[in-house]
Amino acid sequence: MNFTGFVIHSAIYNAREDVNCIMHSHPRAGVAVSALEEGFVPLIQDAFQFYNRISYHEYEGLSLDLDERERLAASLGDNPVMIMRNHGLLTTGVTVAEAYTRMYYLELSCQAQLDILSMGRPIHLPSEEVLEKAAEQYERMSPSGTHEWPALLRMLDEIDTSYRT
Repeated sequence: MNFTGFVIHSAIYNAREDVNCIMHSHPRAGVAVSALEEGFVPLIQDAFQFYNRISYHEYEGLSLDLDERERLAASLGDNPVMIMRNHGLLTTGVTVAEAYTRMYYLELSCQAQLDILSMGRPIHLPSEEVLEKAAEQYERMSPSGTHEWPALLRMLDEIDTSYRT
């Protein structure tokens, strides 16, 4: 068993009855953004869904201490997404599709942030009112992954259907 995975995932499952799936990963752009003092900055439309809906958890070393579970759960709070400082990304969902799609768009947004920052040019940000409006619009839409997930499964089926058994 991956004990660090147990500590992280059990923390969230024990604290959040609404969560049926957790994804935690260390993608290159997400790890880079996790190390930025400013953290995640919603710079593109796909990122606006996360505006004021991302939590942060400070790095405590490898997650081998069961006591960290309480702090992980407190850090996440009611948000669907958490950036684990100097470590990686965590997304939650009612379904696998929801957690996966959140992770996909979070990593895409992190990559866009790094690309934009690397240009060294002034950045245009929508107003806080517009960012909140966009985030609320995302929340009113079908749950994340509703449309993407079936398409991804069809793509997998074309390659190999053995994952279904």
